[in-house]
Amino acid sequence: MERGLRLLHLVAEASGGLTVTEAANRLGIGRAAVYRLAGPLTAHGMLRRDEAGRLRLGAGVLHLARRAQPLLAEGALPALRRLAEQAGATAHLTVVEGGEGVALAVVEPSWTSFHVAYRTGARHPLDRGAAGRAILAGRSGSADPVSSSGELQAGAYGVAAPVLGVPGLEASVGVVALAPLDVDSVGAQVRAAATAIATALR
Repeated sequence: MERGLRLLHLVAEASGGLTVTEAANRLGIGRAAVYRLAGPLTAHGMLRRDEAGRLRLGAGVLHLARRAQPLLAEGALPALRRLAEQAGATAHLTVVEGGEGVALAVVEPSWTSFHVAYRTGARHPLDRGAAGRAILAGRSGSADPVSSSGELQAGAYGVAAPVLGVPGLEASVGVVALAPLDVDSVGAQVRAAATAIATALR
């Protein structure tokens, strides 16, 4: 089982997939052993072979990820609620799915007269908006908050920070508002929420 899990992790980290030989070399085992590991994983949809014969992640991994999403959202809600109330802006947890950012959990502030209505499940490119760009920054290890203005919706302002240190999770925490946000103060609040969520999900 341990070798099978290691194979899944190796394939997940290889953006172009892995040949059986490459997988064998990285695992330090023979090709026949890789075939034995890959067989059941392929049968359960966790791995697939592309046209070139390279091992890639299968749709079964997405199914498991979707089943885990409610647990992620539940773990994030207390920190998102605090963030929304502190910042007076709509707080959200955004995760990577299929190369896009997806709003997994959204909390609106209770005391503001007006705020942004941001739908759970909303998708956007990672290179547009604070939430996606924070995820991209997190890939290089940066925990610094990023801001955006009108990139996803005219008149909307965002600040977000990556959630770091949770194995297998690419995510960010952010807020979105109808008026410009003080990046220094709100950025500190967003970063603290990202740290709290990372701690809750470990």
